[in-house]
Amino acid sequence: MAVATPSSAQTPFVKPRGTLLLSQSQLRAALPLVDCIDAVERGFALHAKGLSLAPGVLGVRAAGGGFHIKAAGLTLERPYFAAKTNANFPGNGRKFGLPTIQGAVILCDAECGYPLAVMDSMAITALRTAAATAVAVRHLAKPGASVVAIAGCGRQAADQLAAIAVVRKIPRVLAYDLDEARARSFAAERQRTLGIAVEAVTDLRAAARRADIVVTCTTSQTPLLDVGDVSPGALIAAVGADNPEKSEIAPQLMAAGKVVVDSLEQCAAIGDLHHAIAAGAMAAEDVHAELGDIVAGKSPGRRAADELFIFDSTGTALQDVAAAALAYRNAAGQGCGTWLDFSA
Repeated sequence: MAVATPSSAQTPFVKPRGTLLLSQSQLRAALPLVDCIDAVERGFALHAKGLSLAPGVLGVRAAGGGFHIKAAGLTLERPYFAAKTNANFPGNGRKFGLPTIQGAVILCDAECGYPLAVMDSMAITALRTAAATAVAVRHLAKPGASVVAIAGCGRQAADQLAAIAVVRKIPRVLAYDLDEARARSFAAERQRTLGIAVEAVTDLRAAARRADIVVTCTTSQTPLLDVGDVSPGALIAAVGADNPEKSEIAPQLMAAGKVVVDSLEQCAAIGDLHHAIAAGAMAAEDVHAELGDIVAGKSPGRRAADELFIFDSTGTALQDVAAAALAYRNAAGQGCGTWLDFSA
């Protein structure tokens, strides 16, 4: 897809003071979750309408880990391009006391190429991923959905719950983690910050059967849920499978539901859809829709309360550019961050 030619209705380019550098804390301050959800939803819709640069993905393996680069562009009030480089080294905590995932996002003006900002990628990734789940919940969760089960109680889980709470009133959460102490700590902290009942559980399948919305955000390489593990009418947001080795939803369960993807091409290559296709349980043509098509009204969402929906969320660069552009505009307006002139 090609970005539409800038029109007179768009804001004209004005060269900024330089490139804005944003740390993780500065980025989170400039990117309220409620606004990030709306920005990501708009990004999905614009992509469905052809107002985007087609996303690109590049993976490079390294000893003990690897790198991936995701890039895309969106036409907003200005045409923007963003490229994110993330490093993923699972041994970092034990070896170096560093996070598993680290990286940076560079945001450019897509009319002239000027580098507008460089910002932390960890916060962008967590917030835009949670925002995509919230968009899926907004469009696909059944009316009256009130119980959330979440598998994996890390940093991503906290943002996932916060985002869902923005779009739905959720009085009860069931939190599961292989580390039971981590689940208990997560439950206590989320209950305090969100003001809702959060219970740590030890049986994920039993929790999923009690839930209207199930979120999986783990690093699992074997399916966590299969047919019979979820209730009729549930929405599953499968967030963890972002490379071909990861798997959270059994192929048979994928085939039993209406699968909605963030990107059909990407999910067929690295998401839970990838495993369903490899197992012969599904074909790419069996996918119900891309989320952007539902947001844009090009494909139907939920039609009946007992429909099972599965949102295969692999994370796209369209989400990155939507979130990064908003963070840049907010931070620049708030006088947040540090300006650097690379041409000096």
